Order: sequence, then structure tokens, then C-alpha cells
Amino acid sequence: MTTDSRTPLIGRALTAFATTSVLALGVTTVPAHAGPGGHDHDRADRGRHHAKPLVIAHRGASGYRPEHTLAAYKLAIQMGADYVEPDLVSTKDGVLVARHENEISGTTDVAEHPEFADRRTTKLIDGAPITGWFTEDFTLAELKTLRAKERLPQVRPGNTVYDGRFEVPTLSEVIRLVKAESRRAGRRIGLAPETKHPTYFDSIGLSMEEPLVATLRRHGLDRPNAKVVLQSFETGNLRDLAEMTEVPIAQLIDGSGAPYDLRAAGSPTTYRDMITPAGLTEIATYAEWVSPTKGLILPRDRATGATGEPTALVGDAHAAGLKVVTWTLRLENQFMATNFRVGTDPNAPGDMVAETQALLDAGVDALFTDHPDVGVTARDAWVEDRSAVAAR
Repeated sequence: MTTDSRTPLIGRALTAFATTSVLALGVTTVPAHAGPGGHDHDRADRGRHHAKPLVIAHRGASGYRPEHTLAAYKLAIQMGADYVEPDLVSTKDGVLVARHENEISGTTDVAEHPEFADRRTTKLIDGAPITGWFTEDFTLAELKTLRAKERLPQVRPGNTVYDGRFEVPTLSEVIRLVKAESRRAGRRIGLAPETKHPTYFDSIGLSMEEPLVATLRRHGLDRPNAKVVLQSFETGNLRDLAEMTEVPIAQLIDGSGAPYDLRAAGSPTTYRDMITPAGLTEIATYAEWVSPTKGLILPRDRATGATGEPTALVGDAHAAGLKVVTWTLRLENQFMATNFRVGTDPNAPGDMVAETQALLDAGVDALFTDHPDVGVTARDAWVEDRSAVAAR
């Protein structure tokens, strides 16, 4: 998504979801399931859900190591994760690196480097002012002088013993680790990269799609049967990626608001609009997965904070030919609905096994978790129980 292509891209996204909004109002039309540019895999067929749900390590085993470090990814694989997830941002010299945000004061020791003090600044990211240090103001060589630290030290104090030990990894380094650990484990580990703030990066001349696809190709991963899924909360860059690569696409869905590229284009389409049957049908024209936050699948009662009956979202997504991956399962009480909490300490472990299995019962095909060992244990027990029932 180059800077010159930004306006037509947003126009295409706006047009597509304007069509979706018309569908939501009850006007009958037939969406085109063939992606533009010849990316035609009959996405409905490719979207059929897995027999065994997948466990994706969210930013690695980030419940046990500082997130987006090679150590976190390696531990996640050792814990049995099927995929690991690197969030991607760009350096000044156009290298994709793994950080949750391009602002890095909360995940690195950059504030302790006096040589970079003058790079602290305030920028408008997706329409909001953010103050700190940003990856796009550093070359890769400069970023490599920083060290990662725990993002949630009050919640996960045990992880702080690893502060200062690990570098900020590049996407290529993550891929090489995943390949090496796949050989070591004797099983093929998947990769689920997420592009962060693609419209913003495009606006400053650091398009993410081209280096992402080039990196996949360089490592032999630009093929339909590669264990790779590309994700974003925005829509236009996913449509571009669907034209550029053969790997599956996942549309992330937040619980409120709207994709930034659509907001920037003046579209009224929200994430809620995108998970109507019509919206899901539109997503299926460029993606194989839809990835809603877990509250859209198991909604919480406003009075009690407990989950109720599942919504129709999973069934509607499957009917549109989409697989469903939900996010994010974390072990600590504060990240759970009240019916899965244990005790009153917000940082103490809750019953993540029960939460995982409730989402699996709701029909999800995969889930993101900071604690892949718990996710794998819960998933395997759920599969075993289902097999035992089926054998009776």
C-alpha cells in the first residue's frame, strides 16, 4: 500500500463497505467471491472450520516472558502452540519488526538511553495524540541497541526478571526461529503476523504490505498451504494483501468503534456492521477468517459481568464460509468475565480452562491466548471429551 495508492485504496474500502451497509438494510444482491487481481480461491471453501481448534500464542507466551521477544515465541512453541503471533511495525529504514505498537516506551528501555532522548515526541496515530518514542524514527541498527521489558509489570511482576535480556526481533528473525523450532519439535508451527496502523505507516511513506509479502516470499511462505495467516484491524490493507499473496487473511473485529481506514474515508461502517450476516459475506470476499473479540461471542451481562448465551456470530460467520478466531484469553482474573474468576485478586489466576472451553462450545475454530500452555491443555481436554461423547 504505497503512499500514492492510499486514496484509491480507501475509496475501494469505502465502496465495498457501503455495499455491505446496503445489504444490511435488506437490499438483495450477490457479492463477488472472487478476489480482485486473480486471487480467486473460492474463499468459502477455504473458510471451512478445523476439526481441531487452533491455539495461537498472542505475542508469544506473553504471560510468561516479555511480549514479542524470540524467547516468548520459543516458549510458546515449547508449550504446544499451533501458531505464534508477531505484531508488525516499521523501522525508519523500512524493516518490519515485532512490537505491539510503534510507540515503544512501554515495551523497551528506550527511555534509559540518553542518546535517544531528543527523539521523544508526540504524534497523531489513528487520530489520537500519542507521546513517546516511535519505531519509525529509528533505524534497525539503532533499535537493536534497545532491550525489551515487560509491558504489564504490575500484573505480571514475574516477567520483569527478564527485562533487559532480549532484543526487538525482526520478522525475518521470527520466521527463522519458527522454522528452527518446527524442526526441533517435529511439527509445523504457524505464523500469524498482524500489521499495526497500516494507514498511518502508508501516510509517512513506509508501506507495510510490500515488505511483508517480500519477506514471506524470501522465506518460501507465500503459498496457500503455508501455515501463515495475515491479520489487521483495518480493511484496505487486507484487500491489498489478498491481491498480493496466496496466504489466508483474517479480519480483526473490535468490540466497538470502526476500522481506522474506513473512519478516515468518512465511512459510517462500524465493526458491529461488519459482523452482520451481510457484513460477514463481504468479509468473505477477501478473507478466510474473521477474528472478533471474545465479548462479541460470549457477551457479558451488564449487571453481573457474567457471560450469557453465545451470540449468533460464530454460526453466521461459518454460514458465510469464514473460520472464527477469537481474542484474547489471559489467565488473570481481571481479563475474564465474573463467572470465570477465582477469588477477588484481579491479578490472581482465574479459570481460563472453563473460559476456553466455553468459547470452544460456542464453535470458535481458534483462539489467541497469552498463556498457550493453559490454552492447549483446555483445548486438548475439550477435544478428548468430544471424542468420548461421539464414541458412545
